[in-house]
Amino acid sequence: MKYQRILLKLSGEALMGDQSYGIDPTTLQRITDEIASVVQAGVQVAIVVGGGNIFRGVQAAGKGMDRASADYVGMLATVMNALTLQDVLEQSGIPTRVLTAIKMEQVAEPYIRRRAIRHLEKGRVVIFGAGSGNPFFTTDTTAALRAAEIDAQVIFKATKVDGIYDADPKLNPQARRYEKLSYQDVLTQDLKVMDATAIALCKENRIPIVVFDLNVKGNIQRVVTGDSIGTTVTA
Repeated sequence: MKYQRILLKLSGEALMGDQSYGIDPTTLQRITDEIASVVQAGVQVAIVVGGGNIFRGVQAAGKGMDRASADYVGMLATVMNALTLQDVLEQSGIPTRVLTAIKMEQVAEPYIRRRAIRHLEKGRVVIFGAGSGNPFFTTDTTAALRAAEIDAQVIFKATKVDGIYDADPKLNPQARRYEKLSYQDVLTQDLKVMDATAIALCKENRIPIVVFDLNVKGNIQRVVTGDSIGTTVTA
């Protein structure tokens, strides 16, 4: 394997499969099977999972809900996804810990940086729930923050498209996919791969980002072994 410690960013939407809401069991099982194979190969895996399949704070705020309250509800949605992901991984024999930025000790451990690193060193998958614990920050920013804190070598952002394009490929069939970009390219061209705060954090800490298509079976193993798929953002 090319990497020893990675952070995988999963959107809540990635867990929906072809459904319009919630979690698709078949899709979830496929994702966890791929994660399990990577862990069994000796890679330390941390995961940040979103909650957009259940609740999106930005959308709720746009409809009149207080933004901070909406974001807190979204954080709780990420914990629901994290606990579900944990259960399926452990059914596959992979020891897993959920660490949350908001204390809820009956169901998960509170996030402590040194504890997270120790879990990884012991071969456990660590799932970070409840975002950063603060409103107005996305789970992309949480992924960049946690990756820096645990010294992850790379962030793998799993999406529904096969990389970063210069335009929306669904709307523009002539859109061009990039193989490599710099952090500055992403910021100056306003490419919506991650929010600007997340990109700035990765740039400051020199953490590469690989954007790839989660819908292709086996892609998680491919990116971890270093196959050239998707788009890589580096310095």
